[in-house]
Amino acid sequence: MALVEARELTRYFDIGRDQRVHAVDQVSLTIDEKEIVGLVGESGSGKSTFGKTLLGLYPKTSGEVLFRGESLPQKYAPQDFQRLATKMQMIFQDPYSSLNPRMTVGEIIGEGLKLHSEVSASDTRERVAEWLRRVGLNADHMSRYPHEFSGGQRQRIGIARALILEPEFVVCDEPISALDVSVQAQVINLLGELKERLGLTLLFIAHDLSMVRYVSDRMAVMYLGSMVELGKADEVYFDPKHPYTEVLVGSNPEPDPNLERSRPSTAIKGEIPSPVNVPAGCRFANRCPKVMDVCRSTTPELIPLKDVDRMVACHLYT
Repeated sequence: MALVEARELTRYFDIGRDQRVHAVDQVSLTIDEKEIVGLVGESGSGKSTFGKTLLGLYPKTSGEVLFRGESLPQKYAPQDFQRLATKMQMIFQDPYSSLNPRMTVGEIIGEGLKLHSEVSASDTRERVAEWLRRVGLNADHMSRYPHEFSGGQRQRIGIARALILEPEFVVCDEPISALDVSVQAQVINLLGELKERLGLTLLFIAHDLSMVRYVSDRMAVMYLGSMVELGKADEVYFDPKHPYTEVLVGSNPEPDPNLERSRPSTAIKGEIPSPVNVPAGCRFANRCPKVMDVCRSTTPELIPLKDVDRMVACHLYT
C-alpha cells in the first residue's frame, strides 16, 4: 500500500531577471509502507530539494504530494506543520549544523514532544532517555551539549530527534556523508534496526550507490531535476539501463574487487548543465556516450520497460 506519493512534483526557485532554477521538474514517485527507497545522483541533481519539497519544507511550484491518499497543501501553514510533524520527519545531512549548540541534547531530542504532544516533563525525560539508549548513547548524555560529541554521535542524536515522535515516514538527507566510513556503517545498521523494529518507511538520499544498494529496496536515479531510472536496488546497481545510471554506477568505487557480479569502471565526462538554462531534449545528451539526434530535441518520458521491472527515461527504449 502506498504511504507517500509524489505526482509530477515540481520545485523552481526564482532568482530574478525572469530566471528560475529548475531544481525538481515533474518527478513522480510512490513509496510503499515499510519500504526504503534510495535516491541517488550527482550534487545538483535535485535530490535534497525533492525530499524537502516532499515534506513541505519547500512549497510546491506544481504537482501533488499525497500521504495515505490525502492530498497535502501546496504551501504549508503553521497548523499543517503541527499536524504532519508526528507523521513525517527528516534526518538532516550535517550533524554539526543541524543541532542547536545552545540547547542540551535532552532539550534537542525532547523539543518535538514539547511542541507536538501533551506529554509531561517527567515523561519527556523518560522518553528522551529511552531514545538515547535506542540509538546507542547513554541516558546521562541528555545534560550535555552537541559540541561534546563526535560526528557519529551527533548524527545519532539527530536520528533520535526525528524518531522520538514515532513518524511513519522519514526522509534521510545524506545522513552519512559527513561521517567516517566506519561510523557510516554504524549509522546505516542503526537505521536498519530501527526500520525493522518500528516499521519505518524511508526515503534514503545519498551519493554512495553501494551503500544505497545495501540499505534500499528500490533505487531511484535523478539527473538535473528529473527522474531517469527507477527499479529494484540490486537490479539498478548491477544492470543499469539508462546511460547516466551506467556511468554513475561505474564511477562509484567497487566495495569488493572480488565481487562475483563485478561491473565495468567508467567516468562521467563533461559538466552538468545549468539548472537555470536547462537544455532541450534529454538533459544528459551533452554527456551521454550513446547520444542520438533525437536526444537533443525531444525529452524522453519515464516509461516501463518490457519484461523487466524498471522505469527508464531514455530514447534507447522508445
